Amino acid sequence: MPESGYRKRLVVLRFSALGDIAMTVPAIYSVAAKYPDVDIYVATRPFFGRMFVNTPSNVKVMPFDLKGDYKGVRGIFRIARELAKLHPDYVADLHDLVRTRLIAGYLRLRGARVVTVDKMRGSRREVFAGGKTQRQYIDRYFDVFSKLGLDAPESFRSLYQDSGPCNPPMELSHPAVGIAPFARYSTKTYPPEKMRRVARLLAECGINVYLFGGRGSESETLDSWQEDGGDGRGKIVSVAGRFPLEDELALMGRLDVMVSMDSANQHLAGLAGTRVVSVWGSTTPACGFLGFGQDSSNAIVLNLPCQPCTTAGSKSCPLGHMDCLNKISEETIVNKVKELCR
Repeated sequence: MPESGYRKRLVVLRFSALGDIAMTVPAIYSVAAKYPDVDIYVATRPFFGRMFVNTPSNVKVMPFDLKGDYKGVRGIFRIARELAKLHPDYVADLHDLVRTRLIAGYLRLRGARVVTVDKMRGSRREVFAGGKTQRQYIDRYFDVFSKLGLDAPESFRSLYQDSGPCNPPMELSHPAVGIAPFARYSTKTYPPEKMRRVARLLAECGINVYLFGGRGSESETLDSWQEDGGDGRGKIVSVAGRFPLEDELALMGRLDVMVSMDSANQHLAGLAGTRVVSVWGSTTPACGFLGFGQDSSNAIVLNLPCQPCTTAGSKSCPLGHMDCLNKISEETIVNKVKELCR
């Protein structure tokens, strides 16, 4: 029999990638709100754990450095042993890869009830054929908790819903539109010279543009896009690589609109409660990766017969033309942004 005052414990496993982990947040926070008597431990990498801002009191992030002390097979079982010390009642494997399967299996042998996310690998061919739309990943994460007996309504609205207005590291001039032009794969990246023109066209309309990206080459490229405003023009400012993840989220929370590829930034902006104009190439919303709280009508996708050709992106276009992105006009993106800024 559990001792008096015993609180049940749930371990959540997801170690990559940034956008995928962002999609777990609405489900985790919603479950935490519905079950305040359940302690939730989120096992992930240190950097990714930083997006869990304003966490409910019963949520704790447990960071594991997979390139350091927890590297390789030994590291996997070291993680498993540390999590076993929590004596979890439930394990939600939201990743379903070798590492999490081994950890979940170890915890199952010690009495935990385990449920794994359904990646619907078997139905991907139907998506590629232009047929069935896959269930959104955020909903699949809710499914996992429901199967564990932790069914919860989607009560999450944003990372700042219970903490008041977010406090960004700099003031934004409005109307303020963010542009995050990069993605991991070229087949998900709108041509940079075309996106630069999008920024300039928005600035010509008096909209202030803030550019988001990573450190290194991305920040160097975006620094070269910067332009001063004035005389009715908006300014173009790069914030790429200037702030930690927590501050970038706060900045996104103050934007009027974010323009993003099918990349982590659409999910981060969604967590911050900002509307996103998402631009799709080799992937489409049918793959299940539309950002949290986003309206599919704000997704710019041509729906060509060859789309989608991958669920997560690829290094090159199978047909060699990238029409899915090249044929999206700059004006299409600008007009959608202007519509949302009214």
